Amino acid sequence: MAFTNFAVPLLEGKTGAWKAACAEINGANEELYLASRRNLGITKEIATLQQTPHGDYVVVDLEVSDVNRILGKLPEATDRFSRWFKEAALRDCHY
Repeated sequence: MAFTNFAVPLLEGKTGAWKAACAEINGANEELYLASRRNLGITKEIATLQQTPHGDYVVVDLEVSDVNRILGKLPEATDRFSRWFKEAALRDCHY
């Protein structure tokens, strides 16, 4: 297993939207989320909110079978969860 982590800034005022997306991931979208992560080779994922004087960040820790594979496959994933995640979390909260 390989491990990687990274921090991604949240857009100003989007912390609530990020928390809502997390609630949906852990609720209505949980099964889709788990299947998507299994497909990508992610065996463990932890995303935590880090509030700083310079803005809010999401710190992500991943345990994966192959770090290089995941970095290439994650942006290209087209399963139902990944499409939702790219819109609800990435585009709405981080871009």
